[in-house]
Amino acid sequence: MDNFIVSARKYRPATFESVVGQQHITSTLKNAIKNNQLAQAFLFCGPRGVGKTTCARILAKTINCENLQPNGEACGVCASCLSFQNGNSFNVHELDAASNNSVDDIRSLIEQVRIPPQGVRYKIYIIDEVHMLSQAAFNAFLKTLEEPPHYAIFILATTEKHKILPTILSRCQIFDFNRIRVDDMAAHLASIAQKENISYEADGLHIIAQKADGGLRDALSMFDQIVSFSGGNVTYRSVIDNLNILDYDYYFNVTDSLLTEDSAKTLLLFDEILARGFDGAHFISGLSEHFRNLLVSKDQSTLKLLEVSEGIKAKYLQQSQASTVSFLLSAMNIANQCDLSYKQSKNQRLQVELALLKMCNLVSVFSLAANPLNAMPAIGEQIKKKPDTAAIAPEKPVKEETVSVVSEAPLAYNTAKNQPEDKPPVKEVKEESPVEKPKVFIPNANGAGTSVKIPSLKDMGKTAEVLLEEEDPYLKGDDKEDFTPDQFLQCWSDFAAQLKADGKKNALTIFISTPPTLIGPNSYEIVVENKVQENMFRDERPNLHNFLRSNLKNYDIEVSVRVDEKAVVKRPYTASEKFQHMAAKNPALVDLKNKFNLDFD
Repeated sequence: MDNFIVSARKYRPATFESVVGQQHITSTLKNAIKNNQLAQAFLFCGPRGVGKTTCARILAKTINCENLQPNGEACGVCASCLSFQNGNSFNVHELDAASNNSVDDIRSLIEQVRIPPQGVRYKIYIIDEVHMLSQAAFNAFLKTLEEPPHYAIFILATTEKHKILPTILSRCQIFDFNRIRVDDMAAHLASIAQKENISYEADGLHIIAQKADGGLRDALSMFDQIVSFSGGNVTYRSVIDNLNILDYDYYFNVTDSLLTEDSAKTLLLFDEILARGFDGAHFISGLSEHFRNLLVSKDQSTLKLLEVSEGIKAKYLQQSQASTVSFLLSAMNIANQCDLSYKQSKNQRLQVELALLKMCNLVSVFSLAANPLNAMPAIGEQIKKKPDTAAIAPEKPVKEETVSVVSEAPLAYNTAKNQPEDKPPVKEVKEESPVEKPKVFIPNANGAGTSVKIPSLKDMGKTAEVLLEEEDPYLKGDDKEDFTPDQFLQCWSDFAAQLKADGKKNALTIFISTPPTLIGPNSYEIVVENKVQENMFRDERPNLHNFLRSNLKNYDIEVSVRVDEKAVVKRPYTASEKFQHMAAKNPALVDLKNKFNLDFD
C-alpha cells in the first residue's frame, strides 16, 4: 500500500507558472533572472499558506539552472535542478528561524557563507519565519546581509514584517504576497479534483475556498478532509456538514422572513440554528456578511466584490431586488451593534432575538416615514367626527366651504377642473356654518409632540397630497388643580433627574444650581448667568412645561427665564487676585505682607 501524500505537498508548485494567485511576484522574479539583475537579499511577506516558501524554493532552483528556459523557468532536468528536487543540493540551505533563532545558529550560518558554491554560480540561503530571530541574532546577521560575498543570495520569508528590524528591511527587496482570491483557489481545487478523478460540485469548492480565508494550504487540507469524509464526492452538503458551516439557505430564509415581517418564523429559524450547535455570535456575524453581499449585489459595478459561486450569486441577485438599500443599511447597523454587545451580555440569546425583532419592523418604519398618515385613522372617518376629544384642537375659523364625505365608494377627482367626477356614487352633506380644519396631536416620550392638520377634501383634490405642519409643542388642557410648593419642587427635581438620565449634562446644571422663584399665581422665574444658559433653558422649556403641567394637573403653570450677569461671581485666578480676595475677608493679611515684605505676585 502506497503512503498517502497530502495534496499540499503532492501538488506543490515546482515552477513560477504553477504558482496560484501571485502573478505580480512571479513575473518580477522571472524578469530579474533573465536580465541578471538579482538582488543580494529578498524578503517575502504575507499571510500563511499563500506561497512564500514555495516561491523561495522555485527562485533558488531557477537561479542555478544550467539550461534556463526562454520564459524564465528552470528546465528541471539539469544536474542542479535534479539535485535540488532530490533534496541533496549543496548550494541551497534552508533554516527555520522559529527553532534556530539564537546567535550561535546565525554564526554557524555566517561560517557557511564563507564557503563558495560548487559547480554553480550562486549559493542560496532560505531563512523561513525570519521574524522569530532574537535581537542579538539580528544584529549578528546584519553585517553579513549588508556586505555578503558576490555568490551569496539570501531569501527571507515572514508572516509578520513589522517585527523585523528596519535595518534588515532596508537591505532587502521586499515582495508582499496577496491573499489568494476565492475564484483562483476554487479553480485550483477543481484542477486537482480532475487529476485525482474526484467528483465535485462548484458550490462546495467555493465554500472551501471561502473558509480558507486566502490561504491555499488551508484550502488543500480541508479538501483532503472532505474527500475522506464524502468518499471522493465533494458536494455542497458534505462540505457544510463536515466543516460545520451555516448553510446559505438559512440566511436567505431569515432575510425573507425579515422582509415579510414574519417575526415568529424568524425566531423559529434562529432556534433551529442554535439547536444545530451554532453559536449566536457566529450567526449574527454571518447575517451581517449576508446583508453586505445583498448590498453589493444591487449595483453591477460592485458585483465583482461578491466572492461566491454562480449558483449562489443568482440567489443573491434575486433577493437583492426584493430588499431596499435603506433596509440593508439599517439591518447591518443593528447586526453590528448586536455583535459588539454580544460577549458582554448575560443573556446572549436575547441579544440576537432582540436584534432580529428590530429588523422585522424596519419595513413598517420605512413605510411610515414615506407616508406618515399611515399611522393616523382614515381621513374620511376623522372628518365625519366632530373634534370633541382632548387630543384634537381646532384652529382659527376659515372661510365657508362645502365638505364632501365618502360613504359608498372612493371619491375620484378631475385634476383639471378640481371637481369630482360623476362616476362614483357619493352622498354630500352641506354645512352653512364655518368649518374648522381639525388637527391631531401626536405626543412623544418627553410630553411634547407634533400637531398634524387634516386637510379638507377640497385641498386634497387640488394638491393630491397631505401636508404635515409642526404646531404648538405645548400640551393643551383645562385642569387647574392646586398644588403645594413642595409638590412643585419635587416635580422640578424629577424633571432634572430625567435630564440626567437622558445625558443632557449642560441643561442639568441650570435646573440643579438655582431653584425657581414664585413671581405670581402659578408663575415662576429662574435666573441664569448668561445668554448660553438662557437659550439652553428655552430649548427645554416646552418639555418642562408639559412635564409640570401634566404631573401637577395645572395647565396655567408658566416658568420664565431671566439673565442676571451681575450675579455672576468673578473667580480669582492669578496669585494677586487670590491675595486680594483673601485680604478682603481678612485685612490682617495686608499688615502681614507689609511687615515681612512678602511678594505674592
